[in-house]
Amino acid sequence: MPMLLIKGFYDVKGSQPDGDTVAFTADDPSQWSLVGGGLGRAVEHSATGRAKLRLDAIDALETHYGANRVHQPLRFAHAARDELLNWLGFTDVQRLPDESVTATTPETVPGFVLTRGSDVHGRCIALAGRGTAPGASGLEIDVDVTVLRTTVNHHLLTSGLVYPTFYRSLFTGLRVEMATAAKQAREAERGLWPSDVTTTGAKITGLASLTDDVVLLPKLFRRMVDYLQLSMPLTCVPAYLAGARDRYSILSTGERCVGLHRVVEVTNGQTLRMTHPPEDLLFEDA
Repeated sequence: MPMLLIKGFYDVKGSQPDGDTVAFTADDPSQWSLVGGGLGRAVEHSATGRAKLRLDAIDALETHYGANRVHQPLRFAHAARDELLNWLGFTDVQRLPDESVTATTPETVPGFVLTRGSDVHGRCIALAGRGTAPGASGLEIDVDVTVLRTTVNHHLLTSGLVYPTFYRSLFTGLRVEMATAAKQAREAERGLWPSDVTTTGAKITGLASLTDDVVLLPKLFRRMVDYLQLSMPLTCVPAYLAGARDRYSILSTGERCVGLHRVVEVTNGQTLRMTHPPEDLLFEDA
């Protein structure tokens, strides 16, 4: 899979990193214009080349979602964030109560990103690596499974601290490797998986269920937080999800769907579950 390589360093002071988002500064700020071949959405960055990365193919539990900064169970949300920063090379991270980083040791760590595009928020969608890059900055390299396994994306899935969440822009061979890593982590009951109720069923009695108790796919969590603001019974969730019109395919059947109501069911008026595991869904790029 050809991907653009950009060298630089991680510098998280003043930011609020979580388990799948982190700040990265390109050595050459002009190289951000090469993302996506200069077409489509641009990567938003400072004059010094600092941009926000959205780690590809993974989704960590939320630490501060939406205007009200709603979170998922923080035990796992913070575990993913801390493992990300530790793996990159930060040995001490100081934070304010709002989770903004005030100081780190060291101040920066060298690394690189591998990317093919950005998201609607101007974040670079990337595989993120540390240390010496596997090629020249500003040029495309072929990213195979061997290279993928050197990234923090793969590491976090292997650790069981994040969910697999796949989009069509990720090449099949890399997606299969990521799905395998996630399934192996689940079978070994690593990280969040022993507590996961995405497919077994989550009892939702209010917002506190989502923030304090239930460990489930963050994409579904975000939909449910928005839904609960409407003060409607859980039985109406399928209709709401149909209206949200998420576009995806079910890999095991080849079916193309619009709306998560096709893979989410509500039973007994309080229990919500997905009928397919996360790695069986392939979302359309937003």
